[in-house]
Amino acid sequence: MCGIVAVAARREASEILLEGLRRLEYRGYDSAGMALIDNEKNLLLHKKLGRVSELMKAQAMEPHLGCVGIAHTRWATHGEPSAANAHPHISNQRVALVHNGIIENHAALRGEMIDLGYEFTSTTDSEVIVHLLHHFLRDGETMLGAMQKAVGRLQGAYALAALDTENPGQIVAAREGSPLVVGVGIGENFLASDQLALRQVTDRFIYLEEGDLVQITSASMQVIDLSGQRVERQVTRISEALETIDRGNYDHFMHKEIHQQPRALADALQIDADRRISAKCFGTGAEAVFDRVAAIQIVACGTSYHAGMVARYWLEQLAGIPCQVEVASEFRYRTRVQHPGTLLVTVSQSGETADTLAALRNVAEGEFVGSLAIANVDNSSLVRASDLVFLTRAGAEIGVASTKAFTTQLVALMMLTIVLGQRRGSLTENKARELTNALHSLPEFVQQVLELDPTIEKLAEAFINKHHTLFLGRGIHYPVAMEGALKLKEISYIHAEAYPAGELKHGPLALVDADMPIVAVAPTDDLLEKLRSNLEEVRSRGGELYVFADKEAGFANGPGLRVLQLPSCPEVLMPIVYTVALQLLSYHVALHKGTDLDKPRNLAKSVTVE
Repeated sequence: MCGIVAVAARREASEILLEGLRRLEYRGYDSAGMALIDNEKNLLLHKKLGRVSELMKAQAMEPHLGCVGIAHTRWATHGEPSAANAHPHISNQRVALVHNGIIENHAALRGEMIDLGYEFTSTTDSEVIVHLLHHFLRDGETMLGAMQKAVGRLQGAYALAALDTENPGQIVAAREGSPLVVGVGIGENFLASDQLALRQVTDRFIYLEEGDLVQITSASMQVIDLSGQRVERQVTRISEALETIDRGNYDHFMHKEIHQQPRALADALQIDADRRISAKCFGTGAEAVFDRVAAIQIVACGTSYHAGMVARYWLEQLAGIPCQVEVASEFRYRTRVQHPGTLLVTVSQSGETADTLAALRNVAEGEFVGSLAIANVDNSSLVRASDLVFLTRAGAEIGVASTKAFTTQLVALMMLTIVLGQRRGSLTENKARELTNALHSLPEFVQQVLELDPTIEKLAEAFINKHHTLFLGRGIHYPVAMEGALKLKEISYIHAEAYPAGELKHGPLALVDADMPIVAVAPTDDLLEKLRSNLEEVRSRGGELYVFADKEAGFANGPGLRVLQLPSCPEVLMPIVYTVALQLLSYHVALHKGTDLDKPRNLAKSVTVE
């Protein structure tokens, strides 16, 4: 969602700020801005509605130069997208502040600040913070002391960075419930909501803990913890080569990331030379935790939730372990009764998903035998807060609509199924080896689907003028249908929903007509004949069917029926293989419709507020 970049350096900072914002564009936003302090201690400000490119144009036309600055991309929560509501917010031409998160008591604070004589120029919840800071600074507090007092008044989630013209070499920051990292340089220091924003200037990072405050200058930094004590936080060096953030030969990051999946899936697999999967790939001490597991509770949001729903079929059928899957925003607010010996599994691409992270942090002591995070970003908040970790190694995913992150999550969850099944004795050695061999062949089958890209592009033309689409699947392929529907609605803005095909007669059949395409996930499995009967119900009522099936399924093109033939593959791989085809369908429908595929309206890549 919102992005923060801040620089305290001895060199000109505007280019670093703008490049940092450009690297955060994938998160989703509606406006951008930056503030710098020049050599005469003047506060210089640019704020623009729209893309970072608009901010760059403003900077080119009227250069603002300084060695200390803050910048922001905003995803609107309180107040409409506008230049006035864009960050940074200013108080009395002295203090500038950027904020990620939501301040729940902003209305009361706003009234208090108005009574003190402060004028508001925006309708955001964030502006109250900058006036609070100014108020405490005017009363004689240091920058760090003013920030400490200000955050003591806030209820909600925040990552903050602020500068003050009367303390021109300093930036102060704080975090609670929203990510913030310090980038450590030589003669310069940085702040950002995502380390990716700073990888062009440093490979050393400090991951701030909940409640931390930090003050940076070009030559120093000071971290204060929740109790007000000065602390030393570990500096982590990122050894991986800086990944190139460009589209290469593709028109969109989403298309590139769909086609990166064979490599991403191969990287996610951790199979030894004897074709075995060790519990150790889930972290130190995983064996001891797994031996106590009697049930699984998966908690996730969005696409990651769909991955969990697929995994429930695997865990119960193959490993013989009861599994519950729940949306994080619901899980954290209900009274729960957990099966003894339950392992909590959280799934998140970014490792910063606010509801998933809160669900992990809010569990009662002893409620679970342990926690396992499946995430794509090392050192993310979810990873650092969990007992065990599996990194999916998908690489940077820039497109807002998740593709390779989802399929690598499924690989991780299948590996978990195999390991737990073996330790419980539910999977024989031969069956485990069969599943592992199938996983080893997965990149090849996905590559075969990608070769159908031109065929799927042609198929997508039928959806251009449609306003609604229904996705159907049975068994493990119902969550695959859900993921297909989510992708279509995310990037093409076509209303799409998924149903278990057996539920057609219980309501959805009333919607079926020639104007609503029906997409069916129909691989050859034990439920195929049941599904075939459901699809005949659609055809007999004039519905237009688009069936994704393998050759053995026996579907053929005909009136009201178009078939996309997918490669035959081991049954355990079908959810992943069919998902890739549905990703391509959504991509090409959106491409035909001319939407902003990589940055769909109203959406953000990393949802860091509730």
